[in-house]
Parts: sequence; structure tokens; C-alpha cells
Amino acid sequence: MNLLKRLLILSLSALMLIMAGCSSTPPPKQTYDNLCSIYGHDSDWQEAAHKAYKKWGTPPYVAMALIHQESRFKPDAQPAREYALGMIPLPRSSSAYGYSQAKDGTWHDYMKATGNWGASRSDIEDSLDFIGWYNYQSYKRLKISRKDTYKLYLAYHEGQGGYSRRSYLKKDWLLAVAKKVSNRARMYKKQYSRCS
Repeated sequence: MNLLKRLLILSLSALMLIMAGCSSTPPPKQTYDNLCSIYGHDSDWQEAAHKAYKKWGTPPYVAMALIHQESRFKPDAQPAREYALGMIPLPRSSSAYGYSQAKDGTWHDYMKATGNWGASRSDIEDSLDFIGWYNYQSYKRLKISRKDTYKLYLAYHEGQGGYSRRSYLKKDWLLAVAKKVSNRARMYKKQYSRCS
């Protein structure tokens, strides 16, 4: 009986791990340019994007374009690690992590503001909710339209204080990236109405 209980517990634990990993699986790279294919990969993504849209007002095509830029849909994305002498790992340049690449402090602010203390940056629903929440703060504090992907991305990357100080004006590369994200959101928007 004791052995049977252990086997049952192990089987259930394995099943739970498999089920938990389902909506964390990034879509295949060839679908990145097609929002409907991304949603087709896992319907939880579409539901999560729509739920965040209803709650915070950031259209799904904007949020998904931001996630594409920040993590390429990888649940465990992190900044690259440098190595001293080619073998000693150094600290990462940032605490950014997960789909949204939210930093520790900003993620903590989000959990505190929303009461979502169990939120995980490697969970697509939590990450889309975070992006919606952050863009809502940019809308309230900076008067950026929640449909203006270009400005939202600049505020997302530089922080709302950096955006206010116009720190992005000294970064031509960032302006180019924001334009790229804006173009992707425009492409996703055209596809969005066709996603069932």
C-alpha cells in the first residue's frame, strides 16, 4: 500500500508538471510573424491577451508585439551572462526575466499593486497582465495612448521616469527598435481580426 501511494503521488506530480508546462511552451519560430498561428499554438495565449485587454486596455496585438521584442516568446528569457577569463560566470547585467523581461523591482511593484503575489514572469497570463498594467500606468502618468506601440515601448524600455526625461532621444538604436515593435504590432493588428 505504501508503494502504491508513492507511485500515485509521483504519477500525479509528473502530470501536474507536464500540465503546468503546457502554456509556458513558446511557439515555433516560424509562427512569430503570424498572430493567429501564435494563438493556434496555445489557446491560453489568446485568452490571456484578451483578458488583459479587457482589464487594462492594451490591445492584444500591442502586448504580443512587446513580448516578441522582449523575449521572442521564451518563458525563461534572461539577459546574456558574461564570463571572466572565459569560464567564471559574472552577474547578469539586469534582473529582467521571462516573457515580459520585467525587472525584479518593477515586477514586485506590479504584484503589490494588483495583489497578484503568486504571479510568475514565466507564465504568459501573468506576463500579459503585467504588460497591460504597466502600459496602463504609462497611459495614466504619461498620457500615452494604449494603442501607441511606439511610445509605449519607449516607456516600457526606459521606464516612465526615463521616458519623462526623454532619455530615449540619445539612443538611436532604441528608436529603431521601437519602430520595429510598432511595425510588428501593426502587422499583428491586421491579422488579429482573422484569429478565431
